[in-house]
Amino acid sequence: MSKSKSNRLISYRVRVCIKEVRGNCAMGYKLGDCFALENFYITEVGKGVCIHALSSMLTLLSPFLKGVSAKVLGIGEQDDAGYVQCPDPGKPYTCGGTVVFELRRESKE
Repeated sequence: MSKSKSNRLISYRVRVCIKEVRGNCAMGYKLGDCFALENFYITEVGKGVCIHALSSMLTLLSPFLKGVSAKVLGIGEQDDAGYVQCPDPGKPYTCGGTVVFELRRESKE
């Protein structure tokens, strides 16, 4: 976990934004749509949160919110930005499509 100079845990916020849509997203996500998380709560829902998309990032959000680097988690090449993908494979396997999400961490301090 990340700690500041005063040995306190750093508080983070994560903005989850749509980076790419391949096919037809059943939720209707469009490039640039976002939602945010703070202290393990979804604080801004935008147009809503797709449960399938959320399932693709749940195990990563807790350590990411606590300061573990996206590089260490294996989801990005920068400490504070990572990428996950919706589990819907899209055509020809389903009538939907897949979405790539950018998880960008911001310090609340």
